Amino acid sequence: MGKIKAIALTGIRQMEIVDVTMPSIKKDDDVLINIKLVGVCGSDVHYYETGRIGSQVVQYPYFVGHECSATVVEVGKAVRHIKTGDVVAVEPAVSCHNCDQCLAGRENTCRNLLFLGTPPQNGCMSEYIVISADCLYPTHDEISLEQAAACEPLSIGLYSVRQAKLTENAAIAILGAGPIGLSVMLAAKAQGITNIYVTEKINERIKAARKNGAAWVGNPDIESVVKIINQKEPLGIDAYFECAGQQETIDQGLEMLKPGGRAVIVGIPRLDRISLNIDRLRRSEITVINIRRQNKCLQPAIDLVASKKANVDFMITHRFKFEQAKQAFDMVAGYRNGVIKAMIEF
Repeated sequence: MGKIKAIALTGIRQMEIVDVTMPSIKKDDDVLINIKLVGVCGSDVHYYETGRIGSQVVQYPYFVGHECSATVVEVGKAVRHIKTGDVVAVEPAVSCHNCDQCLAGRENTCRNLLFLGTPPQNGCMSEYIVISADCLYPTHDEISLEQAAACEPLSIGLYSVRQAKLTENAAIAILGAGPIGLSVMLAAKAQGITNIYVTEKINERIKAARKNGAAWVGNPDIESVVKIINQKEPLGIDAYFECAGQQETIDQGLEMLKPGGRAVIVGIPRLDRISLNIDRLRRSEITVINIRRQNKCLQPAIDLVASKKANVDFMITHRFKFEQAKQAFDMVAGYRNGVIKAMIEF
């Protein structure tokens, strides 16, 4: 078989372009796809900087990446819904569809889940990969390749908002305006939520949130965001979405919630443990909701973008060529140059 190019993690903050064997279809529902664009996600950066996320530890060389768009090169003989040449958005989670979780409609917590770019499954930072047809969603040329790659983080925002079960007149706070926090904002806005309060420390992200749907945006480094939001919503907010993965923002959110409110934990903390004020949780009967990626929301995310109800273009701030992948990771890891979402072109 021939060789193709892929981008491998080879150590902490080390990355190389390597030759790997061209993958091939082995199952009837397999599809060979040519990767076009890969978005650099915070979880990819976790692996790049530390070699692990919690119990998931990288064995080098390892291939990260899970936010991608592609074109179909070859399909297995059982595949019907896509054909050679189709442009597709990729669902990175490969569920078994047979365990108790899948049968209960919880494919995102499948007992046998494989996920692109999460050990032991290699990611999509390669010219070609093979993946199950169930994971591919044709775009029908209704959205761009960049938009298709951005639909994966948007699907997490959409799922997070759905899990919060918000009413139309709800007031919410989003703590952290990176790609996931901004995706939550877009999903809430598309649902008709207007009382959206956002906190963020990076100026470019503050401006992006303010321009694209937030009712108010504040920087916790220079103002008392809790005090201001509580003044704007004296009865408290209905839900907060923690999208920074920080103890500080988890605590801030709890101070804003009304009794019966929902704390939605979307960000991935780097620590193995976080703490929650149990007195506050108990006395106000706060519901804590943990988000595990997303479930059945990629097609709705594509539809939102195609319908112009969600504009993801503003989040894509930087574009890199294949050979510049390490520069992209270093920029995202250092929050440099106002980066929100960096895309790597394959």
